[in-house]
Amino acid sequence: MTIKKILGNGAPVKIWTDEVDQSTLDQLCDLSELPFIHKHVAVMPDVHAGIGSVIPTKGAIIPAAVGVDIGCGMMAVKTSLKASMLPDNLYELRSEIEKRIPHGRTSNGGSGDRGAWSNPIDRIAYYWNMFLSDEYEEIITKHPKAKGYNTINHLGTLGTGKHFIEICIDESDYVWAMLHSGSRGVGNRIGSYFIEKAKEEMERYFILNNLPNENLAYLVEHTEIYDDYVNAVSWAQEFAELNRQLMMDIVLQCMSEFLPSFTITDKAINCHHNYVAREHHFGTNVLVTRKGAIRARKGDLGIIPGSMGAKSYIVEGLGNDESFHSCSHGAGRRLGRNEAKMIYTIADLAEQTKGIECPKDESRIDEIPAAYKDIDQVMGNQNDLVKIKHTLKQVLNVKG
Repeated sequence: MTIKKILGNGAPVKIWTDEVDQSTLDQLCDLSELPFIHKHVAVMPDVHAGIGSVIPTKGAIIPAAVGVDIGCGMMAVKTSLKASMLPDNLYELRSEIEKRIPHGRTSNGGSGDRGAWSNPIDRIAYYWNMFLSDEYEEIITKHPKAKGYNTINHLGTLGTGKHFIEICIDESDYVWAMLHSGSRGVGNRIGSYFIEKAKEEMERYFILNNLPNENLAYLVEHTEIYDDYVNAVSWAQEFAELNRQLMMDIVLQCMSEFLPSFTITDKAINCHHNYVAREHHFGTNVLVTRKGAIRARKGDLGIIPGSMGAKSYIVEGLGNDESFHSCSHGAGRRLGRNEAKMIYTIADLAEQTKGIECPKDESRIDEIPAAYKDIDQVMGNQNDLVKIKHTLKQVLNVKG
């Protein structure tokens, strides 16, 4: 399903759904009018405000389009366990995962925050020092205001809101572990800093007031600040990928202590859905910004999660050129968080997550399944982008 729209005087916008609100269309219109868009903007079927776009650019990059949750993405691992091997009650397993992986946020993210390590375990310290610390020091030495309050103490932590850890069962009754997180506070600080630097650049060249929206401020290729940003984003994406791997290691360790002995199959997927990459499309080398979209080249494996009460999918990319080899990153929100809290109750949450071992309290109402689009409709709208390899249904969910 592809709908081509000319929203203004800019590049075409190709949308894989007819369910798009006016404010999102306005954002896409502003984006399409930038002079460095390559060919068109591709919009995924889970689109909502600020999410679900694939933006190919030549000679410039928009930090706010990449956003502040740099490298956010998914990881999934298939195990040799079958559903029949799981205990009837998964509460103890959920509690152990919650105990071992910092999640959520308290103290406004400051001292004592339960979502950060107070003393990072040895494995976290090893990977920070081995793979991340030296390059990070180079970044913040040159850009001190990009330094985050939380750095090593956010490595191997989940975060809040939409981020989750799940145990799932596939269509053949095999057990999977799956999780969703990104570059945490350190990536947020890098993103926020360079968004402001881009605005400063636009002011410097008297461009800011001519932009449709100041959040479309961009950095120009072959400038030092552009190179610094691309380098910092690359580092944050590496942090995010490692963050997911370290959490998955802990989840699998927890599972090994509560479940029969198992092995990991060859299906382990770790993919970003908020990131930027250099790619070749329509005969040209470009920068592709995927904000709420995953890469779906022919043969690529990806993860498209539904809500905490719906199905999720392991997919294989079809390499559709029109989408710049991309597909959706999830179901996409239908309601804003505050709106969901106004409409639904704890009882609604309990009903919509029946049979799933998960928190069912007021703080999770904004993640109620009804706040999300129908994942099956989203999948139907992108059957020219991916094919389904596995269908997963969660039986345990940990939310931030």
